[in-house]
Amino acid sequence: MLRRPEVRAGLVEQLSDCDRLVLLGDVLELRTGPLRDALKAAEPVLRELGAALGAGREVVLVPGNHDHHLLAAWLARRARDEQPPPLGLESSVGWEPEDPLGTVASWLAPAQVRAAYPGVWLRDDVYAIHGHYADRHTTVPMFERLGVGVMARIVHDSGDGRGRAEDYEATLTPIYAWIHAVAQNRTGSRRRSTDGASSRAWSALRGGGSRLNVRRTGMKLAFPAIVGALNRARLGPLRADLSGPELRRASLLAIAAAIRRLDVGAAYVIFGHTHRAGPLPTDDASEWRMQSGAELLNIGCWVYEQVYLGHEPSSNPYRPGFCAIVDDHGPPALRNLLDGAVSYEALGAAVSRAPAPA
Repeated sequence: MLRRPEVRAGLVEQLSDCDRLVLLGDVLELRTGPLRDALKAAEPVLRELGAALGAGREVVLVPGNHDHHLLAAWLARRARDEQPPPLGLESSVGWEPEDPLGTVASWLAPAQVRAAYPGVWLRDDVYAIHGHYADRHTTVPMFERLGVGVMARIVHDSGDGRGRAEDYEATLTPIYAWIHAVAQNRTGSRRRSTDGASSRAWSALRGGGSRLNVRRTGMKLAFPAIVGALNRARLGPLRADLSGPELRRASLLAIAAAIRRLDVGAAYVIFGHTHRAGPLPTDDASEWRMQSGAELLNIGCWVYEQVYLGHEPSSNPYRPGFCAIVDDHGPPALRNLLDGAVSYEALGAAVSRAPAPA
């Protein structure tokens, strides 16, 4: 949505009152086509954000799974050391001017730019991470989760007990590298992301659309048996329930498991990744509170996903435009910058009319 000027205006206006903008992963879409095309699409957006912040204010980049390739050069340089320093909960990410990350940082000038990974401390009691480490623990049987299950067996990661960021990287980085390599040869109509495949599968299994054809009926009937087979193959634990409440529950349990395993001692943890913002006023607040008392907050995404938004996008938790406002004190506040400023129905119609990327 940030490619659209009328949508971007809501974020740019908010920046006038901010000292720091944290872009919490998936700033670039590097899974649907070549890197050069993603950079071309992002350049005007990032330049406008940097200009709106101006000199003296800061942008923090925290890569996620869709733009994990921004870390590739830095990770390669780290790997040259016989004993690289631990990633910990926040490592400063360096770049060279010719690195993709260096290009992105240059477009955000004149704002000051730094990058951190796997997360960043915003206050002593507020930690932010994209949230892709949760894929190691989620019970939702989507594409990336299955890949993680396979890689975990290869690298002998049980996913239990205390863990390090390196343990998650060992299972996830090979998957991200493969997806990125495939994307570099995609052009025109061949562009399709793994998340798009997961969305289409979810829509089919949930009965999206007005007609329930024989193929879809067969998929729904076979799905529990397929999930059972995957569990017997020790790629789980996975569940065949793809209802909205289950997707929310599974994502919260998964991120909580990752936060516990990493031993994040924060009172508040901000994440994204699953695209489902919360907690919203209609949510059960107890679901968003870990056993330790830490409170979870999901900032959603800025992508218009019709398959999840349904017929009432203006009240749907998957609608674009959410962000977290973090002040000097008090809990982070979830806010939607597009509510009341744009028509979600008009945005959806514009998206459906938009031509496919060249």
